[in-house]
Amino acid sequence: MANPFISLNAEQREQFLTEGYIIVKGLYTEEDVRTIEDRFEEISRRTIPGLFEPDLSENAEDPLKRYPRVMHPHRFDEIAKQYMLHQPVMDVLADLYGEEALAAQSMFYYKPPGSRGQALHQDNFYLQVEPGNCIAAWTAIDAATEENGGLLVVPRTSEHEISCPELADSSESFTTHYVKPPKEHKAMPVIMDKGDVLFFNGNLIHGSYRNKTKDQFRRAFICHYANASATHISDHYRPLFRQDGTQVDLEINPDGGPCGIEFDMAYPH
Repeated sequence: MANPFISLNAEQREQFLTEGYIIVKGLYTEEDVRTIEDRFEEISRRTIPGLFEPDLSENAEDPLKRYPRVMHPHRFDEIAKQYMLHQPVMDVLADLYGEEALAAQSMFYYKPPGSRGQALHQDNFYLQVEPGNCIAAWTAIDAATEENGGLLVVPRTSEHEISCPELADSSESFTTHYVKPPKEHKAMPVIMDKGDVLFFNGNLIHGSYRNKTKDQFRRAFICHYANASATHISDHYRPLFRQDGTQVDLEINPDGGPCGIEFDMAYPH
C-alpha cells in the first residue's frame, strides 16, 4: 500500500489555483508502479474490441498502431479500476475539489519510441463536467522527459474558457484537435520522475511532445475525475464511480459546447 496521504499544504493549493496544475510525489509505492507496469504489459498482447485494438503484426509502420492508448481499462480490468480509485489519489482530489471526487475515466498510454505526441487541448471540452470541472491525475509509469514525449502545459490557462479546437498537425499529433494558447502564454515541459502524479484542471491547455528516443517508452496511467456536486457529463464517461466502487450516473450533458451541437467530436478523449 502507498503511504497514508498527508493533506496538501497551502503552497500546493495556491499553485493549483493559480497555475492550474501540481505534481505530487509519494502517492504510489514502487510495488504499485510495478503492478501497473505488469498488468498493462499483459494487456498490450491482447485485443479488447472498442477499447484497445493494436495491430499485432510485425509490419505496423506507425508505432501507435502497435501500441495505441488503452481506453477505459477500468471497464474490463480490476487492477486498472483499483488504481483509478487509489485512495491517496482520491484524497488529493478531494482536497483540490473541497468535496468528494468521482472517477469518470481511465486510460493507459504506452507512447513507444518514435511515436507522435498529442496536440494542445483542454480536457473538459470532451468530458463536459457541469457544474464544476474535471481534474486529471496523470501518473508517470516511466520518467517523463522532453526527449521521450513528456507532457506540455500552458501555465495559468486553467481559467481560460473552453475553446473550439483548430485542426492539429497530423505529422506531429495522433489526435486531430489543437487549441492555440492565448497571447503571452507559452507551453512548457513538465519533467516527472517515475511514480509522480500530475494533477491539472480541465480547462488547462496541455499536450505532449513526440517521443524522439529510439529505445524508451513513456508510459502513463491517466484518469479523469468530476466533483461530486456535478450533475452533468458527456455520455462517453458514464457511469462514474465513488472511491468505494459504487456507481454514480450523472445526467448526459446536452450542451454542444463552444463548437455547437453539430461539431464532430471525432473521438472521446
